[in-house]
Amino acid sequence: MAIENSGHEYEFEPQFGLPERLPSDEFIVWQGSPDVRALATSAFHFNKLAFYFAALILVSAWPALESGSGFMAILMSIKWIAPLAVIGMVTVWLLASLTARTTVYTITNKRVVMRLGIVLTVSFNLPLKQVASADVRVLPKGFGDITLALKGSDRIGWVHLWPSVRPWRITKPEPTLRAIPDVELVAEKLREVWTQRTGQTANATPDSSETQADRQNNTPLQVRPI
Repeated sequence: MAIENSGHEYEFEPQFGLPERLPSDEFIVWQGSPDVRALATSAFHFNKLAFYFAALILVSAWPALESGSGFMAILMSIKWIAPLAVIGMVTVWLLASLTARTTVYTITNKRVVMRLGIVLTVSFNLPLKQVASADVRVLPKGFGDITLALKGSDRIGWVHLWPSVRPWRITKPEPTLRAIPDVELVAEKLREVWTQRTGQTANATPDSSETQADRQNNTPLQVRPI
């Protein structure tokens, strides 16, 4: 079974998060969506953006503060940058919120399904037999990312996956379940169904000398922290 991409309006899904009803021999092992706060801070860099705007506001207000000017003078010195900062922060948070609301990740006993898209909704079917490795990135409070390295020559456009994709892997994008809760538990479930589906034993950690190409083409699934 090759990687499939099917456009689908999720309001009319026959089964939540899936482009079609599962066959009788397939069942859902785990299903979830990104956490808004974790997604905003990890994928949209909300905290870094807040620090950037705070620095700009401080730089703009510094001459008035240093000269001991009154409150109105300080307020006038930031009258342009402060509204822009608020608009920028609200926009980023809204984008993260809409992304989290419209994204659904599903792990079944046969595949990983990613339903993505705010305006144009698409679903990507990633057969477990096409998954070579899974890297786990643990975020605060038990949230985290699971990145899937795929076998073969199939490619999914980096732009089509964003933000559910590993950063900076442009030439061969790696689909990523972003900012999901209980990430280590989900990784364990993925390891178990991958083992059942492929008949191979999944390794908890890879050999440190192993290359990315080795993991994708030659070795059993690795579920490891990054």
